[in-house]
Amino acid sequence: MLISLVGLPGSGKSTVGRQLARRLKVPFVDADQALEMRLGCSIRSYFEMQGEERFRDQEAHMIDELTQAFQGVLSTGGGAVLRANNRACLKDRTQVVYLKSSPDELFRRLRHDTQRPLLQVADPQARLRELFEVRDPLYRETAHFVIETGRPNVSHLVNMIQMQLELAPPPTPTHPPAQSEKGDSPKLA
Repeated sequence: MLISLVGLPGSGKSTVGRQLARRLKVPFVDADQALEMRLGCSIRSYFEMQGEERFRDQEAHMIDELTQAFQGVLSTGGGAVLRANNRACLKDRTQVVYLKSSPDELFRRLRHDTQRPLLQVADPQARLRELFEVRDPLYRETAHFVIETGRPNVSHLVNMIQMQLELAPPPTPTHPPAQSEKGDSPKLA
């Protein structure tokens, strides 16, 4: 079984994912860390050198690979849901948990963070609100479960996720991704 966590930057995907994997006694992979290893640099550096579109191409390849070959808990990058094919890969191949946090709560957690490229702007709180407005519907479309993070501790969130997973039937694919003619990132047929 593959469980993937989606949500805005700072929603707790990596922290909760690690704890969930320990609890379930399965491997954990942070897609952003795996991508940094592949790229040989930080996501922030790659963004600066290559731009967001090239980064999203690399991210799409990573999501496709991980959702086909990995079993355990997968923490995705905050923008992984921006591409329709990523949403399909996640929804069809994994149990998707959306860790939903308000922009104000995220700002409280991230106000001193200098590593997240999309938040290196004059008004990061306004940027988080913009990201939430665009991405919340995409997270909801992709997710099998929505967990409000609010202020519960990590252990409580893990308990809530585990309870949802135990009650849920396994995912059934609705539309498998197809490879494009060029062999680059997969696109929906």
